[in-house]
Amino acid sequence: MFKPVNRHILIEKDKSDSTEQLIVLPEDYKPKMDKHAVFKVLNCADDVRFDLKDLPRIIVDQSMVEEISVDNTIYRVIQDNYVVGIIN
Repeated sequence: MFKPVNRHILIEKDKSDSTEQLIVLPEDYKPKMDKHAVFKVLNCADDVRFDLKDLPRIIVDQSMVEEISVDNTIYRVIQDNYVVGIIN
């Protein structure tokens, strides 16, 4: 399991926040991305500046999410200062 350090939070896109595509679009079409999105907390560094022990859902600035690929697995992390809210 990936253990984040240095105030990083391991996240995954919240399934309830996604929308289902009902029409076929061209492959090169890029929909407008909302500035903020809801993510589920999977793990967090010990030095994160607020309590995430219950692994809540958080609202983050999507443009600051980093994708890290290791051994064919993609991990999404964000630093704690880009979290704008916690949903319990």
